[in-house]
Amino acid sequence: MALMTMKNAKIPILGFAAFSGTGKTTLLTQLIPILKQQGLRIGLIKHSHHNFQIDQPDKDSFRLREAGASPVMLVSTHRRAIITEIDPVREPVLDEQLLAFDQSELDLILVEGFKATQFPKIELHRPSLNKPLLYLNDSNIIAIASDCPLVTPQSLVQLNINQPELIAKFITHQFMRLI
Repeated sequence: MALMTMKNAKIPILGFAAFSGTGKTTLLTQLIPILKQQGLRIGLIKHSHHNFQIDQPDKDSFRLREAGASPVMLVSTHRRAIITEIDPVREPVLDEQLLAFDQSELDLILVEGFKATQFPKIELHRPSLNKPLLYLNDSNIIAIASDCPLVTPQSLVQLNINQPELIAKFITHQFMRLI
Protein backbone atom coordinates (compact mmCIF):
# COMPACT_ATOMS: atom_id res chain seq x y z
CA MET A 1 0.00 0.00 0.00
CA ALA A 2 1.64 3.23 -1.17
CA LEU A 3 1.12 5.97 1.40
CA MET A 4 2.28 9.37 0.25
CA THR A 5 2.25 11.92 3.01
CA MET A 6 1.75 15.64 2.95
CA LYS A 7 4.70 17.63 4.29
CA ASN A 8 2.36 19.86 6.32
CA ALA A 9 0.13 17.07 7.68
CA LYS A 10 0.81 16.61 11.38
CA ILE A 11 -1.84 13.89 11.68
CA PRO A 12 -3.25 11.23 9.31
CA ILE A 13 -4.99 12.60 6.23
CA LEU A 14 -7.35 10.53 4.09
CA GLY A 15 -9.09 11.60 0.92
CA PHE A 16 -12.31 10.61 -0.76
CA ALA A 17 -11.96 10.82 -4.53
CA ALA A 18 -14.72 10.42 -7.08
CA PHE A 19 -16.41 12.11 -9.97
CA SER A 20 -19.15 14.62 -9.21
CA GLY A 21 -22.46 12.99 -8.37
CA THR A 22 -20.96 9.83 -6.89
CA GLY A 23 -21.93 10.71 -3.32
CA LYS A 24 -18.78 11.94 -1.58
CA THR A 25 -20.56 14.44 0.65
CA THR A 26 -23.41 12.03 1.40
CA LEU A 27 -20.99 9.33 2.51
CA LEU A 28 -18.92 11.75 4.58
CA THR A 29 -22.00 13.05 6.41
CA GLN A 30 -22.74 9.44 7.39
CA LEU A 31 -19.13 8.51 8.15
CA ILE A 32 -18.12 11.47 10.33
CA PRO A 33 -20.65 10.78 13.14
CA ILE A 34 -19.57 7.11 13.23
CA LEU A 35 -15.90 8.07 13.54
CA LYS A 36 -16.75 10.67 16.21
CA GLN A 37 -18.67 8.02 18.20
CA GLN A 38 -15.44 6.02 18.22
CA GLY A 39 -13.69 8.94 19.88
CA LEU A 40 -11.90 10.38 16.83
CA ARG A 41 -11.70 14.14 16.42
CA ILE A 42 -12.33 14.77 12.73
CA GLY A 43 -11.43 17.75 10.59
CA LEU A 44 -12.46 18.14 6.98
CA ILE A 45 -11.13 19.99 3.96
CA LYS A 46 -13.42 20.22 0.94
CA HIS A 47 -12.15 21.34 -2.44
CA SER A 48 -14.67 23.50 -4.27
CA HIS A 49 -14.53 24.33 -7.94
CA HIS A 50 -16.85 27.28 -7.40
CA ASN A 51 -16.24 30.89 -6.39
CA PHE A 52 -18.16 30.47 -3.15
CA GLN A 53 -19.10 33.23 -0.73
CA ILE A 54 -19.14 32.42 2.97
CA ASP A 55 -20.43 35.84 3.97
CA GLN A 56 -23.21 37.91 2.41
CA PRO A 57 -23.07 41.29 0.59
CA ASP A 58 -25.20 43.06 3.21
CA LYS A 59 -23.00 41.94 6.15
CA ASP A 60 -20.14 43.88 7.75
CA SER A 61 -17.63 41.05 7.21
CA PHE A 62 -18.34 41.06 3.47
CA ARG A 63 -17.98 44.84 3.27
CA LEU A 64 -14.69 44.76 5.21
CA ARG A 65 -13.29 42.02 2.96
CA GLU A 66 -14.43 43.91 -0.14
CA ALA A 67 -12.61 46.97 1.24
CA GLY A 68 -9.39 44.97 1.05
CA ALA A 69 -8.91 43.19 4.39
CA SER A 70 -7.58 39.63 4.04
CA PRO A 71 -7.78 37.53 6.05
CA VAL A 72 -11.05 38.39 7.78
CA MET A 73 -11.96 36.42 10.91
CA LEU A 74 -15.62 36.20 11.83
CA VAL A 75 -16.16 34.96 15.40
CA SER A 76 -19.23 34.21 17.49
CA THR A 77 -19.98 32.14 20.58
CA HIS A 78 -20.66 29.16 18.30
CA ARG A 79 -18.04 29.17 15.54
CA ARG A 80 -15.16 30.90 13.79
CA ALA A 81 -14.55 31.43 10.09
CA ILE A 82 -11.42 32.84 8.53
CA ILE A 83 -11.85 34.19 5.01
CA THR A 84 -8.65 34.69 3.05
CA GLU A 85 -8.56 35.90 -0.53
CA ILE A 86 -6.37 33.85 -2.88
CA ASP A 87 -4.41 36.39 -4.90
CA PRO A 88 -3.53 35.81 -7.62
CA VAL A 89 -6.47 33.47 -8.27
CA ARG A 90 -5.09 29.95 -8.71
CA GLU A 91 -5.96 26.33 -8.02
CA PRO A 92 -5.40 25.55 -4.32
CA VAL A 93 -2.64 23.14 -3.27
CA LEU A 94 -3.72 20.80 -0.48
CA ASP A 95 -0.35 20.75 1.29
CA GLU A 96 -0.33 24.58 1.39
CA GLN A 97 -3.88 24.64 2.78
CA LEU A 98 -2.79 22.35 5.63
CA LEU A 99 -0.59 25.20 6.92
CA ALA A 100 -3.74 27.25 7.59
CA PHE A 101 -5.64 24.31 9.12
CA ASP A 102 -5.41 23.94 12.91
CA GLN A 103 -4.55 20.27 13.41
CA SER A 104 -3.64 20.50 17.10
CA GLU A 105 -6.87 19.04 18.46
CA LEU A 106 -7.62 16.53 15.69
CA ASP A 107 -6.92 12.84 15.13
CA LEU A 108 -7.77 12.63 11.43
CA ILE A 109 -8.33 14.98 8.50
CA LEU A 110 -10.76 13.82 5.84
CA VAL A 111 -10.49 15.46 2.43
CA GLU A 112 -13.22 15.68 -0.17
CA GLY A 113 -11.78 16.27 -3.60
CA PHE A 114 -8.17 17.03 -4.56
CA LYS A 115 -8.33 13.75 -6.50
CA ALA A 116 -5.19 14.53 -8.54
CA THR A 117 -3.10 15.17 -5.40
CA GLN A 118 -0.79 12.44 -4.13
CA PHE A 119 -1.98 11.29 -0.69
CA PRO A 120 -3.94 8.26 0.60
CA LYS A 121 -7.49 8.12 -0.75
CA ILE A 122 -10.57 5.95 -0.86
CA GLU A 123 -12.12 5.98 -4.31
CA LEU A 124 -15.89 6.08 -4.53
CA HIS A 125 -17.28 4.46 -7.66
CA ARG A 126 -20.75 3.79 -9.04
CA PRO A 127 -20.62 1.81 -12.32
CA SER A 128 -24.08 3.17 -13.24
CA LEU A 129 -22.50 6.64 -13.74
CA ASN A 130 -20.27 5.26 -16.55
CA LYS A 131 -17.14 6.98 -15.25
CA PRO A 132 -13.67 5.43 -15.37
CA LEU A 133 -12.05 3.95 -12.28
CA LEU A 134 -9.51 6.32 -10.74
CA TYR A 135 -7.28 3.71 -9.07
CA LEU A 136 -5.89 2.67 -12.46
CA ASN A 137 -3.97 5.96 -12.61
CA ASP A 138 -3.52 6.67 -8.89
CA SER A 139 -1.30 4.44 -6.76
CA ASN A 140 -2.39 6.36 -3.64
CA ILE A 141 -5.89 4.87 -3.73
CA ILE A 142 -5.86 2.38 -0.85
CA ALA A 143 -9.48 1.19 -1.14
CA ILE A 144 -12.48 1.50 -3.39
CA ALA A 145 -16.05 1.85 -2.16
CA SER A 146 -18.68 0.89 -4.70
CA ASP A 147 -22.33 -0.09 -4.85
CA CYS A 148 -21.51 -3.37 -6.59
CA PRO A 149 -18.53 -5.77 -6.70
CA LEU A 150 -15.71 -4.80 -9.06
CA VAL A 151 -12.88 -6.71 -10.69
CA THR A 152 -9.81 -5.16 -9.04
CA PRO A 153 -6.40 -6.34 -7.84
CA GLN A 154 -6.48 -8.33 -4.59
CA SER A 155 -4.27 -5.67 -2.98
CA LEU A 156 -7.05 -3.07 -3.37
CA VAL A 157 -9.53 -3.26 -0.51
CA GLN A 158 -13.15 -3.26 -1.68
CA LEU A 159 -15.81 -1.63 0.50
CA ASN A 160 -19.55 -1.17 0.13
CA ILE A 161 -20.34 2.51 -0.39
CA ASN A 162 -23.73 1.91 1.28
CA GLN A 163 -22.19 0.57 4.51
CA PRO A 164 -20.48 3.54 6.19
CA GLU A 165 -19.98 1.50 9.39
CA LEU A 166 -17.67 -0.89 7.50
CA ILE A 167 -15.82 2.00 5.85
CA ALA A 168 -15.31 3.52 9.33
CA LYS A 169 -13.98 0.17 10.54
CA PHE A 170 -11.52 0.10 7.63
CA ILE A 171 -10.36 3.61 8.51
CA THR A 172 -9.88 2.89 12.23
CA HIS A 173 -8.60 -0.69 12.04
CA GLN A 174 -6.49 -0.57 8.88
CA PHE A 175 -5.72 2.96 7.69
CA MET A 176 -5.05 4.60 11.10
CA ARG A 177 -2.81 1.70 12.13
CA LEU A 178 -0.60 2.06 9.04
CA ILE A 179 0.25 5.68 9.76
